[in-house]
Amino acid sequence: MAALLSALPLMLSTGVGSELRHPLGVTMVGGLIVSQVLTLFTTPVIYLWFDRLARRVDRRTPEENEGADGNDPAGDATGSATPNAPEGGRP
Repeated sequence: MAALLSALPLMLSTGVGSELRHPLGVTMVGGLIVSQVLTLFTTPVIYLWFDRLARRVDRRTPEENEGADGNDPAGDATGSATPNAPEGGRP
């Protein structure tokens, strides 16, 4: 906010030579606003994506590890357990 507010005089000034400083002020204010909006929206979204990914990996881990220690719940001596279909009927 401090950088944004400090660029406002550059953007809004009307004195001698202000036409040279006006584009710099517009660029600074616009860039700071865009970067703040992107940061405030993208950071939570990316966090939620990684949280969903972690939950999916945690959910799959027990299925992949069945029979790896020799204790096959199906009684198959080869140690290859057939994974159940995921919820929702999707492969």
